Order: sequence, then structure tokens, then C-alpha cells
Amino acid sequence: MVSSPHEAMHRVFQEYPELFSRVSEVLGVSFPPFVSADVVTTDLTESRPVERRVDTLLRIETEHDGPFLLAVEAQGKKDPGKPTSWAYYVSYLLEKYRVPTTLLVVCQDRATAAWAARPVPLGSPQWPVLTLRPLVAGPHNIPAVTDVAEARKDLALATLSAITHAGEPDVGAILKTLSAALRDAPDDIAAPIVELTAQGLGNRPAAQQWRNLVAVDLSFYISPLSEEIRDEGRAEGEARGRAEDILLVFDERGIDVPDGIRNTITGCRDLDVLRRWLRRAATAATADEILDGERPA
Repeated sequence: MVSSPHEAMHRVFQEYPELFSRVSEVLGVSFPPFVSADVVTTDLTESRPVERRVDTLLRIETEHDGPFLLAVEAQGKKDPGKPTSWAYYVSYLLEKYRVPTTLLVVCQDRATAAWAARPVPLGSPQWPVLTLRPLVAGPHNIPAVTDVAEARKDLALATLSAITHAGEPDVGAILKTLSAALRDAPDDIAAPIVELTAQGLGNRPAAQQWRNLVAVDLSFYISPLSEEIRDEGRAEGEARGRAEDILLVFDERGIDVPDGIRNTITGCRDLDVLRRWLRRAATAATADEILDGERPA
């Protein structure tokens, strides 16, 4: 199954094709100035029943040197079979479109990036017919954007910085910087960045930090993530209120609530369970009776 970080690592180039211009500068490779960029179908399937798809494919027009294709692959771990697939992608694209083709591999950890960056000779050991040598972007060479002014100047690079540094110690500072840089950005600019960043962080600990930053710093944005956070906040508030109602009923009835049961009630976030406990609290002889063997997971 394709993971959220995998999608974010290449989708950021679909959303912001001009980002490759900055990334190539960071990687020390000179490409001619871009004029335009279009997303191309990623299907590399042949007539025979073999399906192959590159993650993202862009056709980029330059000022003076004509077009080139940029194939972007997101790589989450070492995969011995990938270099031959990448060689196939590049060969197929060169044959189909007859324009220069560049392969960019985006990684989120240094070991995978180092593995992906190795030149891979393909063919017989006695005479390799070609050598695969992709460009690789990852936490080892994408800068940690921690200056708000710099992030505002290039929000796409700041987003890629957050995604590629998702597992690095400096990701917290990058996320705070990106959140601050988005405060004055229009909704149509901020919303896709908020979502891409959340997607790129996946299930890592930094994902919760980003959710907290979005909830506090970017609470006025309307996006799937911000709406989800607001819904969670409303549900949590309702659960707390329901728990307080249960304790209030016991207090009015003069029933003692031991600390363990009190913690169970206040720690529950299942509204259906809390409603059931509230109904029982009206007639229960002891606080323990409302649980009736129930302990929320």
C-alpha cells in the first residue's frame, strides 16, 4: 500500500513544478530557466500485460534549451529491484517522448538517500551497457528551512524541507517556521501546503506537532486537516462536558466517586459510552455500578 509520506514526497512537485528549479540548485545541478511545466500521465504500461507507473511525471519547458521530462520517485526504503525499474522508466520515456529525461528520487532518511544516490551499472559485469545515476533529494542535502522570511519567500521548498526532514531532530523547528510563514498566506496557498505537510509526516511523532500548530496558528483555514482537527476538538469538548455531567449527578445524589472510577469517567472519549453511563448514574447505588464491567479501550 502506498503511504501518505510517499505520496507527499512526489505530489509536492505536481503542486509546485517550479520547486525543481530550487531543488536542482540545492543539489548543485544546473538546469536552464523554466518557462512552464505540465503534469504528464504517469502510466508507462506497454501493450503487453505489464503495468509500470512512475510516481510523478512533468514536462518542463525551458527558455532556450527546449523541453525535458522530470520523473519524480518517492522512495521510503532500500529496494534492490528499484534501480532496474528506474532504468526502465527513463529508457521508456526517452523512447516515447524523444526529449531529455531526468530522474529525481526523494527520500526521508539518510540511509535510503545514500543507497539511491549510488551509480548503478546495468548489464554484464564485463561490459555494463549503461549506468543509472539519479538525482537524490533528502534530509542530507535539502536545507532545514528555519527562517520565517526564507520560508515565506519559497513556501514550496519549505514544505519539501518539512517532508524530507520528517524523521530528523530539526523537524520541529522547520514545522514552527512553516506554520508562522503561512499565517499571512491566502487560503488557496496555505491549504494545499497544510495538507501536503500532514501527508508527508505520516504517522511520525512530528505529525501531532503539526496538527497542534495548524489548530493554533492556522485555525482560520478551511481544509480537510483543519476541519478534522476542529471536529476532534468539538468531540473532545463534548466528551469532557458529558463526564462532568456524570460526576455532577453523583455529587447531587451524595454518592462517593473513588479516584480510579473518576479517572475512568474523565478519561473516556466515547460519547456513546458516556451517554450510557450518564443514564445509569441517575439510579446507580454506587459509582462502580455505572461501569457495569465496561472499561473503554
